[in-house]
Amino acid sequence: MASPVSSLRRAQAPIQRSLARAVAGTTSSRPRRCYATIPTDAQASSSTLSSSVSTSTSAVDASTSSSSSSSSSSSSSSATTVSSTTRPRPTYFKNTTLASLDSFIASSSSSNNPDADADALPASEAYELRTVQVGPAGRKRTITRLPEWLKTPIPSPGGNANFGKIKADLRGLGLHTVCEEARCPNIGECWGGSDASAATATIMLMGDTCTRGCRFCSVKTNRRPPPLDPHEPENTAEALARWGLGYVVLTSVDRDDLADGGARHFAETIRRIKSKKPTLLVEALTGDFLGDLDMVKIVAESGLDVYAHNVETTEALTPYVRDRRATFRQSLKVLAEVKRLKGDDIITKTSIMLGLGETEEELWDALRELRKAGVDVVTFGQYMRPTKRHLKVEKYVTPDEFDLWRQRALDLGFLYCAAGPLVRSSYKAGEAFIENVLRKRAGAKAVAAARGFGGDAASTTTATTTTTVGVGAAVLEQ
Repeated sequence: MASPVSSLRRAQAPIQRSLARAVAGTTSSRPRRCYATIPTDAQASSSTLSSSVSTSTSAVDASTSSSSSSSSSSSSSSATTVSSTTRPRPTYFKNTTLASLDSFIASSSSSNNPDADADALPASEAYELRTVQVGPAGRKRTITRLPEWLKTPIPSPGGNANFGKIKADLRGLGLHTVCEEARCPNIGECWGGSDASAATATIMLMGDTCTRGCRFCSVKTNRRPPPLDPHEPENTAEALARWGLGYVVLTSVDRDDLADGGARHFAETIRRIKSKKPTLLVEALTGDFLGDLDMVKIVAESGLDVYAHNVETTEALTPYVRDRRATFRQSLKVLAEVKRLKGDDIITKTSIMLGLGETEEELWDALRELRKAGVDVVTFGQYMRPTKRHLKVEKYVTPDEFDLWRQRALDLGFLYCAAGPLVRSSYKAGEAFIENVLRKRAGAKAVAAARGFGGDAASTTTATTTTTVGVGAAVLEQ
């Protein structure tokens, strides 16, 4: 059996050789690699490394003679020498705090403060994109920096009680969210609402792996994802009832490997949620089920309040942006079928990303087609490249341009339009407005039913029509 002393010597031999080569490199004429823990002063480095070698040798000798006191003293003196001669490791990060975008853009609200106007920038200059040179000398390249209006704070579970609670419940029940899987920039705002009813999370059903590979999406893809979790509908309903929300968004990955595309699983989840909390408003953001309208009908008649399906981009860009199995016309067919089945009893919704290279005329055509299909709500958001493997950003659209398209959508007759750089299809502000509309419609139906209870069918129909028109006028005024 080999003695412990020989084993220690063999273990120390590679370290001693490495240190000896490093010491020899300090005296050679060729340039040496300099690490953050090695001083740049050659003399100090040589003495420090020499002391380290002697320390390692003395530690081995000490183990044979069982005298540990001299080894520990030499080790502490070596550590003191290293800490006293090392320099701070260089970093590219600056210890600065970013101010809000509104603090340096001139606006009409700040006209009463001359000092603020003196420091503020005009919108044209504030929205100007910045470029920076990166890379080593001789091989530098120019990149466009992320605009200020797209920067958001990094959320922390310890910094917000609602954020931490939602995250803990999701992990405990084995649930997934599109907020995390798609790297949504609004996760801190939506999860960390001011109270429980304001916090929202978009639950992603049927796992975290999609059977399609859209060129803008960062969700994992696989031709054969894991099987569905039969307990997911109940776990999802339990989590949502526990959070005490007033409005929730359910979405899912595309499961083209399933015969029904997951439509029955989606519908069962909605029914479980409604059975546990009937007052909770449910929005379902679904796929196109490969154009199978029977599967669309199953989800539309499951008791949900808002049916959402995203066209993502214009018709001309769809083949380049989305998976080849998804088409613009197929998405329009899904939205039109839902409106045909449910009419005004359900709100239909879609979303379009800007910054992919779309033209103004293409956007106009897309909005007109959506109105023909009876879509009630549309949202516009900035496309942000998740990784270098995805489509590049062709343009960073300014907030003023988003406001312009929002007004254009409302002029075309959409019930509501949320538009902004960080707006997503399940944006919290849009949900609050839709929740208000749905509750007003429910109240109008209750009033109409009460008025027509003692009368004939004709009076009931007249009362319902009158009340609905009044609610619609109130919504448009908002």
